[in-house]
Amino acid sequence: MKKLISKWYFFIVAGFLLFATLIFALSGEDSIIAVHDNLDLFIPQFQMMKDTKTFLRHGVDVPFLGGITRDSLPAEFSLYTMLYMILPAYPAYIVGYLLKIVIALFSCMLLAKDMYGEKYEDYRPLVWLLGLAYGVLNVFPAFGIPFASIPLVIYLIRKIYAQPSVKWYGALFFYPLLSYFSYFGLFILGYMLIALIWLWIKDKKFPGRILLSIFILAAGCIACEYRLFEMMLLGDEVTIRATMEAGSYTAGEILKTIGEVLTGGMFHAESVHFYLVLPVCTVYFIILNVFYIIKKNVRGIFHDLYNLLMLVLIFNSIVYGIYYWEGFRNVVETICPPLTGWQFNRTVFFSPFIWYAAFFLVLKRLYDSGRKNLRGAANLLAVASVLIIVLSGTRYNDLYHTCFSQAYRLIKGEKTQQLSFGEFYSKELFEQAKEDMGYQGEWSAAYGFYPASLEYNGIATLDGYLGFYAQSYKEDFRKIIAPALERVEESRAYFDSWGARAYLYSGTDLSIVNAQRSLIVTDQNIYIDVDAFKALGGKYIFSRIELTNETEAGLERIGTYTNEQSPYVLYVYQVS
Repeated sequence: MKKLISKWYFFIVAGFLLFATLIFALSGEDSIIAVHDNLDLFIPQFQMMKDTKTFLRHGVDVPFLGGITRDSLPAEFSLYTMLYMILPAYPAYIVGYLLKIVIALFSCMLLAKDMYGEKYEDYRPLVWLLGLAYGVLNVFPAFGIPFASIPLVIYLIRKIYAQPSVKWYGALFFYPLLSYFSYFGLFILGYMLIALIWLWIKDKKFPGRILLSIFILAAGCIACEYRLFEMMLLGDEVTIRATMEAGSYTAGEILKTIGEVLTGGMFHAESVHFYLVLPVCTVYFIILNVFYIIKKNVRGIFHDLYNLLMLVLIFNSIVYGIYYWEGFRNVVETICPPLTGWQFNRTVFFSPFIWYAAFFLVLKRLYDSGRKNLRGAANLLAVASVLIIVLSGTRYNDLYHTCFSQAYRLIKGEKTQQLSFGEFYSKELFEQAKEDMGYQGEWSAAYGFYPASLEYNGIATLDGYLGFYAQSYKEDFRKIIAPALERVEESRAYFDSWGARAYLYSGTDLSIVNAQRSLIVTDQNIYIDVDAFKALGGKYIFSRIELTNETEAGLERIGTYTNEQSPYVLYVYQVS
């Protein structure tokens, strides 16, 4: 019994994994899954590739945005993509979520064992709990596994530096299966280059094995994401990235942005560190360095790993802010034209791991004090960090929102405004409409809901969401929505300065793309150029809004569809 009690941290980790699995299994497609940059973006892309059998094909197009090349979509040599090759979409998503946690935990354990050797056993509770905390962070879902695997790549580089062997180099080559070049790989290579220079100065000897590691990891990235590199380096098509405007901040705005991202992070990489991790780390930072100053050990300040982590956090935040300095951004794009439109401020994606690594160091040093009460305090802080993350209602906290939705339905006897996975895509409704219409793959568009719902259900769309497609197509699509953009300046600026969301816009409301149960609009007219729509091959508009100007717009309603499982009333219009 005593031995079981000593493994209390194991039961917390296992209990959470079991609880999450049961919640998502029992809720099924009634689970509340984040829409932004998730249900509206990657999941329909995976479903399209599955439906069209294009995961592994070359020289083919997929049926959205008028026929975009498959090469623009996620690489097949990616663990996350492979899940969608094998499993239906919803199970693949949940398995990806659980794998993210397991990979984070496993990676943190390997790194801690490598760093602390035999003393690892003493720190095991902290490693497990903070590995869990890092794993359950509600970050960008499609890149949850790349986030989770950051400590793993650090571990591999440490092993190569200490005792290089074929197995470590081989593992590093295949590491990109867990990562993603544009968001993580390029930055990891940059950090490795900085480490090479630092080690060269420190050891007074050129670290050739680190240089070899850089080449091997780069080769792995190219092998796993060859489609991306082919498009970036060999393609000559002008894309929307050439006209994207990231904004130009004043010096004051840049400083404010740096402070905000340092203290609060950003929504794709929410580290939820503000309430506990930040205060603890800040207080410890002050105490640590005051102690060094009192002891007149200034050298110690510069050699303490904790201070290095704080420096990296500041560096990442500064880079994030500087990205909005137009002059600096222009220099980067001039030096390296393929990086035009590339968000080099994604250094912030590494900050969540740094925050929890720093938090671990603080708690580890409480352990090192040898005092039982301080060890107990460290354990409580570790558990609290997990609870804060799990109970936060952040954008990508699917577990929280699913539990809340199920509890709300039990107590109130009605559903929340948030749509579930199944409701968002409403597969039965669209199948019913397609069968009734005799749909044969004609080009269509969505109005009042996300084009992703059409794409997921095998309907070819002229509209869609993608951050990398032909500028010429953006200009052609703009002709369709020009009447709406002329009426709403904010929509015009949004589309012209970015354009990744090529949607049908309202001529009065800022947004009618809605993932809520209720849809309220101020104007039921649609403002489009039907001739431009037909010029791109468009035939149908699937609308969540019953149009009041269909005749004037050049449309004819051919069907109205409802389904008990769907929150939508679907109005289908055909061009006259």
